[in-house]
Amino acid sequence: MTKIVFYKRNGIFYKFEEHGHTSFGEEGNDVLCAAISAMTMLVMNILEVSLASTIDYRIDDASADITLTAKDALPEFCDDEFKRRATAAVLEGYFFQLNDLLEDYYEYLDVTEIEECESLEE
Repeated sequence: MTKIVFYKRNGIFYKFEEHGHTSFGEEGNDVLCAAISAMTMLVMNILEVSLASTIDYRIDDASADITLTAKDALPEFCDDEFKRRATAAVLEGYFFQLNDLLEDYYEYLDVTEIEECESLEE
């Protein structure tokens, strides 16, 4: 099962963590895992290339774990309102798209969100 946790601060999406393989199909032929991977890379490219947002990410190929943090979504890290809103919107859109997949693939995918209270360090 792939577990994806989205993190929010004051209702703003700014981070996600992905863990594990879906096990929907055999390794190399898992269309659900491939779809999630493609969406994740699309999100990363939109944020980093199209929006020029500063993102921090880690990809562990062995475990398929991915962590992405986009501090530019948060007002304490980015003064550009357009970039802030666009960055948060891309992450929120990914959250909703994954939730749509849950309808058919709930045995292979888990998507949750956490509202954080403490502040981030720069």
